[in-house]
Amino acid sequence: MATIVSVNHTAICIHDRKGTDLSTLFQALELSSGHGVCELVIGNMADSCWGSRLRSLLHRQGFQVEEHISSIDPVSDSGSGSTNEITCGGNAEKANLATQVGSKTRRIGGWISTPFIFGNEMGERLAGFGLSMNLITFLTLEMHMPTVKAANIITNFGGTCGLTPLVGAFIADAYLGRFKTIAITSIIYMLGVVLLTLSAAFSSLRPPSCNYHMGVSSLICKEPSSKQLWYFFSSLFLLAVGTGGIRPNTAPFGADQFDPSHPKEKNQLWHFFNWYYFCVGISILGALTVIVWVQDNVGWTWGFGIPAGAMAIALLSFFIGAPFFRYMPPVGSPFTRIAQVIVASYRKRKLSLPSDTSLLHRRNDKGELINYPAVIELHHSNQFTLLDKAAIVEEDNNMSSHASRWRLCTVHQIEELKSLLRMAPIWMTTILVSTVIVQQGTFSVQQARTMNRWMGYNFQMPAASFGVFGILMLLTWVPIYDLYVMGWLKKVTGNERGVTPLQRIGAGLFIAILSMVAAAAVEVKRRNVAHRHGLLDRPDLTVPISAFWLVPQHCLFGLAESFVFIGELEFFYDQSPESMRSTGTALFWSTFALGNYVSTALVTLIDHNTNWLENNLNRAHLDHFYWFLAVLSTVNLLFFLLSAHWFRYRNEGLDPDLDIHLETSAALKPN
Repeated sequence: MATIVSVNHTAICIHDRKGTDLSTLFQALELSSGHGVCELVIGNMADSCWGSRLRSLLHRQGFQVEEHISSIDPVSDSGSGSTNEITCGGNAEKANLATQVGSKTRRIGGWISTPFIFGNEMGERLAGFGLSMNLITFLTLEMHMPTVKAANIITNFGGTCGLTPLVGAFIADAYLGRFKTIAITSIIYMLGVVLLTLSAAFSSLRPPSCNYHMGVSSLICKEPSSKQLWYFFSSLFLLAVGTGGIRPNTAPFGADQFDPSHPKEKNQLWHFFNWYYFCVGISILGALTVIVWVQDNVGWTWGFGIPAGAMAIALLSFFIGAPFFRYMPPVGSPFTRIAQVIVASYRKRKLSLPSDTSLLHRRNDKGELINYPAVIELHHSNQFTLLDKAAIVEEDNNMSSHASRWRLCTVHQIEELKSLLRMAPIWMTTILVSTVIVQQGTFSVQQARTMNRWMGYNFQMPAASFGVFGILMLLTWVPIYDLYVMGWLKKVTGNERGVTPLQRIGAGLFIAILSMVAAAAVEVKRRNVAHRHGLLDRPDLTVPISAFWLVPQHCLFGLAESFVFIGELEFFYDQSPESMRSTGTALFWSTFALGNYVSTALVTLIDHNTNWLENNLNRAHLDHFYWFLAVLSTVNLLFFLLSAHWFRYRNEGLDPDLDIHLETSAALKPN
């Protein structure tokens, strides 16, 4: 395939990605200076990366770009395949970049495709949280497991679900692509939900009912057999595998539906992350209320069956939406590219870097990523310069096109690794906020259990349901922020997103500190009331203080979550190399698992060395634990501020069109 350019009725033919006759094209564009007529027909527009670079060049030269579909191949004239014809007219002030590309997937996408993606994510979340929120009750009452064993199973399952996304992300980025990975693992996840539902429906898959033994005046309960355990753990294994493929790929796949090179769609991309997490919040709310109530009041078969039905509907809608999606192909193992940089830089560790960074290896700079539609050229940065040695061109590999990637890497390839290293400190600071937020499901529940939870005379709110206020806060704030606050911030800051992802994360970290301060203050008040009423040694009695004093801390939990987690999701997607977008999102989800592990470690350490967390909360000092988390979070915020100050966004301070200038200039140099 080739590209034909006609400038002022003078035809020029260049071959895709080869750089042939580009100098003639540039001379013609320079002579026209944005005046006259330029017609551009690009063959094989499946290579939209090439087309977007030409469009950017024409736009930068002051041409108006209008695009429509042509069904005739300009070279072979065979009529097979589709091409794009771009008509350029000189009007720089009213430049209008093309909104369509010849490939079918590029023409659709956008908001039309997102409901199918949101639906699949909501189904997975409703099923996941609906099964896990009350799983300890199922294990202890139906499977007759001891509490400690059941708790360990749940924590191990949760930790596994936090780590399998790293594997699923790698498979998607390197081999299958995001759509296939989501589709396959959604089916696996569905099988896991069905198996778990069957374990609740058929008594043969559970231990027999407990019997009351008159001789010992207690219930005798038989634990599950090895076959029943094997069946149950098989269902959890399938759920963990399915989670590993769905969670890290759904958000990036949804973001892929928006073209970041198109100004309108780029703006829509930042709104997408808000509404994605809004849908996640709705699913969690449904699991906390409807699903848990059905499990407690109707039965486990329906309690597990409803999430299974929701997942089936979500999976069906995802496949129905397949014709509307845009697809980004996998580009091979990103970890191989990283390993090549490390090996090459180590081999050249004794060499000196050239004073002129333009001498570093840039030819075919994006390597195998050249066919990736949304790839953005990464330019040299002055951080981690030791890695730059991997791009030093030695005399023995002067023919750089034939040099081994394990000895000679490109600047773009090196900057991919630098991007990951720059994100690492930010990633570490977001782990602790997960530790803080997880407290709303642990000690906050214990607080509520000792307080007056009655609403009127007929309804007592379950202690575990106070987390609903955090979800409601999230669901209230996200639409307000997206529809009103974000637009106002755009006018104030001039930033296309309103605020940067790091500013959003920082605000959330500060709110998380306030949530711990509020929790500590309420605990001090609760304990003082218990002391005044002589209840310090009566943990079995209700402390006469309303449990709704806990609502502010839960609302702050939800507000912190909306800032940190949405900002974090946006940050990892935007700053991850295009070849590792799913892996970047998996890093986001890994903070949840690591946050739980950190919470477990802190609780164990404090419990062994203090009396802050003893079983009798009236005698304990839970407020000291909350103050400790507040201080720890403050130190974490300071570390985040230092990391954010040091952090440099990709291509920060560079002209967005500079990448095409560098590439075309390199193409004009003689070999």
